[in-house]
Amino acid sequence: MSPSNPKRPPGLLATTLVLLRKDLLIEWRTRARLNALVFFAMATLLLFSFALGPDTKLLERNAGGYLWLAILFASVLSLGESFRVETENACLDGVRLAPADARAIFLSKALGNALLLLALAVVLVPVMVALYGVRIVTGVGDLAGILVLGSLALSAPGTVYAAISSNARARDVLLPLLLFPLVIPALLSAAKGTTLVLQGDPMQQLGSWQGLLLGFNLIYWGVGFVLFPRVIED
Repeated sequence: MSPSNPKRPPGLLATTLVLLRKDLLIEWRTRARLNALVFFAMATLLLFSFALGPDTKLLERNAGGYLWLAILFASVLSLGESFRVETENACLDGVRLAPADARAIFLSKALGNALLLLALAVVLVPVMVALYGVRIVTGVGDLAGILVLGSLALSAPGTVYAAISSNARARDVLLPLLLFPLVIPALLSAAKGTTLVLQGDPMQQLGSWQGLLLGFNLIYWGVGFVLFPRVIED
């Protein structure tokens, strides 16, 4: 009788899907983080409109930038909270002992954060349209592409830095200090692309900004995938 083969651990893709499903189920059952993000981001959009007063032309011209600033500020709350759950009661160590590939942890966390930011962006777009009096000129598909690429661009480096700062005493201060300077190219590209979608693109510049966002994503998703095992080991 031949000895039975030891059961192989699940592969990278299977582990990523299991961990992503776990994170989404936790978020769906409580929905506390999503609700907090929505109200915080809506309040940020309202504050921009109050600060600029009755100058509707200025609001229309800069609506894309205000949208992405609101998403960026809200992302700090989302990214920090995503690892706060794992660090409580050494849950992250338990996941590592499962065993789960550290790269799968990065992919699941980054994809979960990206989906949350994308859901937030979808909710904020109608609010922005109502508050600032803008309209989608080039099409919903162009706007959807910018929202997806922008959410992914904030999520990948944000997940890495959230893991780095999760054990620091001043983690709520450290995360934005690390993240904000790094995502400036992505933020500018997303804001400019959204502005072109809202105001028209006579010079056909939208593709260039989308390409810059895509390149940013390829670099930082690749860097996070490679370096994340070292991050959580240290």
